Amino acid sequence: QVQLVESGGGLVQAGGFLRLSCAVSKLPFTNYAMAWFRQTPGKEREFVAAISWNGGVTDYVDAVKGRFAISRNNAESTVNLQMGNLRPEDTAVYYCAASWRGRVNPARTINDYDYWGQGTTVTVSS
Repeated sequence: QVQLVESGGGLVQAGGFLRLSCAVSKLPFTNYAMAWFRQTPGKEREFVAAISWNGGVTDYVDAVKGRFAISRNNAESTVNLQMGNLRPEDTAVYYCAASWRGRVNPARTINDYDYWGQGTTVTVSS
């Protein structure tokens, strides 16, 4: 069965860096756009960043533009999220997701994503 497994979360001080990774298996990786979403308790899951099947298109929510960078390695079926200048408001569970429909122009909506990981927790202390 398809698996998306996130790693790299942890506790970091404000202004610090973290690199999240998502390893994908049992999925034709290059047929899918990939994205990162995040969720905090009591709030809806929100879009963070996405990348098209070949890396040619990327999209970021305004709150992370200039601080986060999404990338993918199609040979290894992985997608990464490099997070810099972290802020306490970046604290959340981060989820990796795959979208077939959005493979050329990745979407920001949850319903456009077909597969999800279990999440990795990022905590930014002030």
